[in-house]
Amino acid sequence: MKFTKKTVSDEIPTSSMADITFLLIIFFMVTNTFAATRGLDFALPKEDKNPPEIQKEDSVLITIRPGGGLEVDGKPMRLDGIVEHLKPILKINQTKPVIIRPDPDAAYGDMVKVYDTLRGAKDKGLEIRNISIPTQREIDQFWY
Repeated sequence: MKFTKKTVSDEIPTSSMADITFLLIIFFMVTNTFAATRGLDFALPKEDKNPPEIQKEDSVLITIRPGGGLEVDGKPMRLDGIVEHLKPILKINQTKPVIIRPDPDAAYGDMVKVYDTLRGAKDKGLEIRNISIPTQREIDQFWY
């Protein structure tokens, strides 16, 4: 009895690889098209010939100077006096914006102290609802 030795081919059959690759390309192209057609639904406002005039709302401006100096509406003030200064102003309109504008050379910690003081005003009977800190880009583009 003679045994024959089978030789195994050292080639990888790649004939079906091209078919699989082609099908995957088609699959991703089709699903990508579905994702691109999805969007947000919103209605644009109708054009108004007479737009309403919007009055500029007064705000409270807190400026933080380098070295920790504070000014509230242009008046120098200490950190512990800000809440007492704001009580009569915000009693009339609680949604009046309070804007914190730090100088670029002011310490970040000084801005955080002012912000924490304003957020902690609730303990002293004053709720400040609208605290804003503009970015440097907003200050450069929109500040007058």
